[in-house]
Amino acid sequence: MRTQKIAFVFLAPWLIGITAFSLAPMLMSLWFSFTNSNMFNVPDWIGFANYTALFKDPRFLRSLGITARYVLFGVPLQLGFALFLASILNHKVPGFQLFRGIYYVPSLLGGSVAVALLWRQIFGLEGILNKGLSFLGFTRFAEVSWMNDPATAVYTLVALLVWQFGSCMVIFVAGIQNIPETLYEAAEIDGAGRIARFFSITFPMLTPIIFFNLIMQIISAFQAFTPAFIISRGTGGFRDSILFYTLYLYRQGFVEYKMGYASAMAWFLLLIIGAITALLFATSRLWVYYDE
Repeated sequence: MRTQKIAFVFLAPWLIGITAFSLAPMLMSLWFSFTNSNMFNVPDWIGFANYTALFKDPRFLRSLGITARYVLFGVPLQLGFALFLASILNHKVPGFQLFRGIYYVPSLLGGSVAVALLWRQIFGLEGILNKGLSFLGFTRFAEVSWMNDPATAVYTLVALLVWQFGSCMVIFVAGIQNIPETLYEAAEIDGAGRIARFFSITFPMLTPIIFFNLIMQIISAFQAFTPAFIISRGTGGFRDSILFYTLYLYRQGFVEYKMGYASAMAWFLLLIIGAITALLFATSRLWVYYDE
């Protein structure tokens, strides 16, 4: 009994913190989602009105579509690029540890305001990309404002997401190093080349790690906010070309003061992420390989 009391004493700061700063705000947000709260009035209960209004809001549907496109293109490309570099860096080439550290840096900086500003300079009308294209003679493409063109704007942020491959790469490298060398030696004796060994051994043995990275990156991508906010200056860009879900949620809650509507958006996003995660878990038995 005394041991349990001591344990609760040490757990108390964590329990107080998670209750005050996580659980309580979540429950308040859930309550607000069923009210007409605007942060200044006394909230009135309106039931599911905020949730039904979501599907009548064209900007909400557009933000959902843009975010889905961002996740659909960005996450697979990011994981594929991370796995490709992890396979290369697994070989004991001179300076490979230094390269691992260098490649991890973008993951530390990718969500920062400074990198978002840099990205705006690279893909702007007078940016580095257009100057490079003009120098190479591709003048027609050099006249495109990649950030403001609705056809290309979201893909500039997809490129930023792919650039943040470092954390996935490190996990993939650790996974590759845990694959028994005897499997590769047996495959090599049987005459399997590098590509065959990769698809017959490396990829199947890494599927649990791919599964983990896939879920984590999907959750992270759906919550992307800083790049879209900084690059579009909080407006969503020309014709809402980079109006991410979280950016529109922020505008509804803290610009237009529709806190009830914003809370409904937040909980709907939770349902989306939960549904996708449940679907991935349900289908994982078809493609995720475990030793046991």
